[in-house]
Amino acid sequence: MSIRILAVGRKHENWVSDGIARYEQRLRKPFDASWQLLPHSAREGEAARSEESDRILAKLGDDFVVLLDERGRNVDSPELARVLQGGFARARTATLVIGGAYGVDDRVRRRADFVWSLSKLVFPHQLVRLIVTEQLYRAQEIAGGRPYHHV
Repeated sequence: MSIRILAVGRKHENWVSDGIARYEQRLRKPFDASWQLLPHSAREGEAARSEESDRILAKLGDDFVVLLDERGRNVDSPELARVLQGGFARARTATLVIGGAYGVDDRVRRRADFVWSLSKLVFPHQLVRLIVTEQLYRAQEIAGGRPYHHV
């Protein structure tokens, strides 16, 4: 079991890559993460959302899917750890989906096992990637009973 992060957009910017690498080197199974970047659509609006959603859906298989969406459920870190552990029990791969600039369509939202909102705030996609990686590390530490996360 492992985690795949499926993100629409260009490669990580250098500052993001450095931050992601800092947390990825600490991740251990089943919280170890791999990245799969999908190209963003050349279209705009609904057409882009639909095309990118097609690409996302084609990659999901029988994964446990966590969709990042500002309209999703806002959870604390211990609850995120529980959601991921539940996903590991149900599927070989947990896939976290970060949509493109126009988001994803309802087909992806319906396919998701859990829809997660980082915040009511909207963040740039590059920053979301870094936040997600840190939260995976935090979830790993919580699940293992280690003291990284202080309540």
